[in-house]
Amino acid sequence: MTEATGHVVEARGVSKWFGETTALDAVDFTVTPGVVHGLLGPNGAGKTTLLSALFGLVLPDEGTLRLFGRTRAEAGPGWLDGVAGFVETPRFYPYLSGRRNLAVLAGLDGGDAAALIDQALERTGLAGARGRKVKGYSLGMRQRLGLAAAMLRRPRLLILDEPTNGMDPAGIRDLRTALRQLARDGVTVVLSSHNMTQVEEICDAVTVLHRGKIAFAGRLDAMRADAPDPVWRLRTGDDGAALEQARRSAGVKAERHDDGGLVVFAAQDPMDEYVLTLARDGVAIRGLELDVTPLESLFFQLTGEAGQPGETRQTPAGLFIPPARPDNVPVTEEVP
Repeated sequence: MTEATGHVVEARGVSKWFGETTALDAVDFTVTPGVVHGLLGPNGAGKTTLLSALFGLVLPDEGTLRLFGRTRAEAGPGWLDGVAGFVETPRFYPYLSGRRNLAVLAGLDGGDAAALIDQALERTGLAGARGRKVKGYSLGMRQRLGLAAAMLRRPRLLILDEPTNGMDPAGIRDLRTALRQLARDGVTVVLSSHNMTQVEEICDAVTVLHRGKIAFAGRLDAMRADAPDPVWRLRTGDDGAALEQARRSAGVKAERHDDGGLVVFAAQDPMDEYVLTLARDGVAIRGLELDVTPLESLFFQLTGEAGQPGETRQTPAGLFIPPARPDNVPVTEEVP
């Protein structure tokens, strides 16, 4: 890592084509030390291609990549020293146990890697399954084993492609705890995901990719400042009266939902006042839940098809994208 940039990862103008398909289009991507940085985007956005380039599995057609301040040409065979992780689903010998798989990898790495096996299994929640053959592991357990294998290298940079894939809520919680501890220990973590909620729980900073281009780059607090209002699902005893009250309430926009009830766009404080007003007017509140968080709303705006101003659209997952705002999200540089 150079004093000039202070970046663990630095990509400048990186482009990659596969035939007529543009996977990465002049991407600038930087990661500062000791953070958990999320690489976010829908399927096909270019996340895996960018991570593969960081591992040297694919070579950029244009642009420059640096790890710890050095290009691959400058670093030579030591370019990936201190780097660990996986791209796509990690693979293991299915007929060997989890612990035996790690022992094989430790033997390839040499050094004191073998002494770290039990600790890595413990930290990833696999201590109880260390003797089981990997062919009996669930997808989430294989993801955890991939993280354990990466930890054997004592990484300074950990790169993980969709690490929560297949994990249940408890596994995601344990992963979050493990990654936060690694960051406190000085490890820089880069992880890709298409799930804004999970990224929000784990990461300090994010880069959003859409069709191979950067749609947003910055810290989560900056992203929150640019985020639109959250989306709520509201069920009442009198939806007509609730719609009429929404028209009179500042900062509240409501529409009927195709499945019944209302979809409401409002920040927390205006929403609280709106609900209290409905109660004072005798309108029963039969259900209220947060359907889309502010950051999820922003993610959909950044990566969804352009809509007309004032148009509310429904995604295949049933989530509503709030009305688009012109020039609503500036692309910002990451702040250390």
